[in-house]
Amino acid sequence: MTQPGSPTWMDLGTDDVEGAKAFYTALFGWDFLDQGPDFGGYLMIKQGDGFVGGAMSSKMTPEGPVDEPQFPTSWTIYLRVEDIDAALAKVEPQGGSVMVPAMEVGDAGRMAVVTAADGAVVGLWQPKDFEGYDFTGQPGSPVWFETMSKDYDAAAAFYTEVFGWTITPMGQIPEGQPRYATNGEGSAASAGICEATTFLPDGVPSYWRMYLAVEDCDAAAAKVQELDGTLLDGPMDSPFGRLATVTDPQGGMFQVIKPSF
Repeated sequence: MTQPGSPTWMDLGTDDVEGAKAFYTALFGWDFLDQGPDFGGYLMIKQGDGFVGGAMSSKMTPEGPVDEPQFPTSWTIYLRVEDIDAALAKVEPQGGSVMVPAMEVGDAGRMAVVTAADGAVVGLWQPKDFEGYDFTGQPGSPVWFETMSKDYDAAAAFYTEVFGWTITPMGQIPEGQPRYATNGEGSAASAGICEATTFLPDGVPSYWRMYLAVEDCDAAAAKVQELDGTLLDGPMDSPFGRLATVTDPQGGMFQVIKPSF
């Protein structure tokens, strides 16, 4: 079971669902399972026998489909909570705002979406019958999540108070270098906060991102481009594996990594 405050789900909102299905199926071998009209055509994504996330049209609203996308194509990361109402009550006092109030998702659970104190969009998930994604570490599955923050101190306080994080600085960071912390120590950590003030361009807000495992980072980056996606950065080596930053053809950004762990 995913611990409270840990990433438990991710989903893609896109203005081209069929294009996204074709891209991610070709890249990762994902299967997209339509949940039907009662769930607004929401798609559950499977990698082999395990769930990795979901996808939906950005032209779908609670009142039904509309002609124009309601938000840019992007991935949303959801953190597990035990009591979504109690967590949401802490959002505004901690400097955040509620974008999507708590709502029932059938018998699966309850969800909400908020803006954190540093401006990053993040989801909340209180499970009932559905716990969330299956952590397998296999190619095509998520292996790490982090928020790229333009206000590290505000983010650290927000995730501590709203989600119960234990902020754990990573190693000895030289003075003047960006800070990085995880939401627990060692194997208990499932996500991080990266101080991104110095390298995120003006106009780019704080945001969450995920790392998807691949067998060969260079080959995956090349495949992304063959499928009309974009290579933004890398491939490059890191202490945690060889990685690259890419987008799908509609602009949804994510990382691919050949883990070293």
